[in-house]
Amino acid sequence: MKFILGRKLNMTQIFDKEGVVHPATIVEAAPVVVSQIKTVDNDGYSAVQVASGVKKAERINKPMKGHLKDLGAFAALREFRVDEITNKVGDKIDLSQFQPGDAIEVSAISKGKGFQGVVKRHGFGGGPRTHGQKHSEREPGSIGGGLRNKVPKAMRMAGRMGGDRITVKNLKVLHIDQATNTVYISGAIPGRKGTLVEIIG
Repeated sequence: MKFILGRKLNMTQIFDKEGVVHPATIVEAAPVVVSQIKTVDNDGYSAVQVASGVKKAERINKPMKGHLKDLGAFAALREFRVDEITNKVGDKIDLSQFQPGDAIEVSAISKGKGFQGVVKRHGFGGGPRTHGQKHSEREPGSIGGGLRNKVPKAMRMAGRMGGDRITVKNLKVLHIDQATNTVYISGAIPGRKGTLVEIIG
């Protein structure tokens, strides 16, 4: 299993050898450091924890300093479940494990959009634009009534939108630039510029 952490940069497009253009997202994926190995005997499952990014040492609390020991100060920690552990604490993992054409999946936190109505949040059609309507163009309409005395669970209504963990599967590695530690991924991935991205191959 191949995995790495990165930061979303921006989108662009890439032409392949046949001249076909592909939309692509650029992700900066500098080498990450293995900060902990979790085993079935000690933790109940097997996983590899990696650390990424840079952070000032004085901004890390004592428990985290004790956990990282002499590895350094990092901005983010993430772990990946694995069946077979081939790494040890202190190892560095970089983009060399990936190749153009690899199928990957990407997970990240989507953009937060605040409190939104049902038209934007759920794609409702809203009310009519004519025939006597006055202020109901983007209202949700009826939420049911009859003999019920409460709103049913999971009723689609206005509320907070975005800020969710989204996983996009069946993406492809289009290009890897080892000099700048960037990888070009087909299509769009969740999040804003600078979002922490988990890449699994």
